[in-house]
Amino acid sequence: MTKTAPAGYFITGSDTAVGKTWIGCQLIQQLSSLVESVKVRKPIESGCKTLHNGQLFPADGDGLFQANNCRETLDIVTPYRFSAALAPDRAALLEGKTITLDLLVEAVNNNIEEQDTLIVEGAGGFYSPIAKSSLNADLAKALGLEAIIVIDDRLGAINQALLTIHAVQQAGLDIRAIVLNQVTEDRPDDMDNLADLSGLIELPVYTCPYRGRLPAIHFY
Repeated sequence: MTKTAPAGYFITGSDTAVGKTWIGCQLIQQLSSLVESVKVRKPIESGCKTLHNGQLFPADGDGLFQANNCRETLDIVTPYRFSAALAPDRAALLEGKTITLDLLVEAVNNNIEEQDTLIVEGAGGFYSPIAKSSLNADLAKALGLEAIIVIDDRLGAINQALLTIHAVQQAGLDIRAIVLNQVTEDRPDDMDNLADLSGLIELPVYTCPYRGRLPAIHFY
């Protein structure tokens, strides 16, 4: 028997390239065993360099799509795609297009039903631009989902984590989990960001080893 989950989760990070999609794919797998229906969204993606069937191919959006067993279509998962490896709003302007916050909210909510649990991945860090005059923070607030914050588990992670936590809380959003993701193998032997961060905050903190598995998140 499945449980009733919150409406969903917004995956954000302390920066770009912290492994949000890697973590998102594992969250999808975990949630799929707990809830009736999981749907995934990466509503906008820049840095799309290859073409599939004449369309720009969103590698991150496809990762989430594949993790969710190819449910719906990739066009629904990631409708807005741009070539330049820049913030999405800037990448869109270079192609003569303007993406608004309302368009992204509409894209996320497209084909969503009451029983669905959403996983939405942002683009870059929480304060990164994502649409015209709008940040990832604005999209997260508009959706009202609980946040899962992904931090690169490296030297400096504590500062990045605390800054992002503060920003998310200032936006009035609940935080479900902090994930320290080991993006590279190179890290100081004596570093223990999990212990140090856990001693500073009263939020659940998890660590994901390099290319490894994320421990089970407590969603309830």
